[in-house]
Amino acid sequence: MATQLLESMETGMAVSERETLRVLSGISLVVFGTGLILSTPAVQRLLSRIGMGGMVHGVLPDLERYLRLRSM
Repeated sequence: MATQLLESMETGMAVSERETLRVLSGISLVVFGTGLILSTPAVQRLLSRIGMGGMVHGVLPDLERYLRLRSM
């Protein structure tokens, strides 16, 4: 059943549509997984001890460096 579905999707969709579908499904899985991880009580306690302000200040220099490298 699954192979028939995949074959019908391959013949009926263009390559770019399949790639877009795969990218969006990957993004949705990442968001879902992040939500599962962040919903656990142990992670919530850890994040409350660290504080979000400290985390943001630690990430911003890396983000700026990444954006500079990307613009080259």
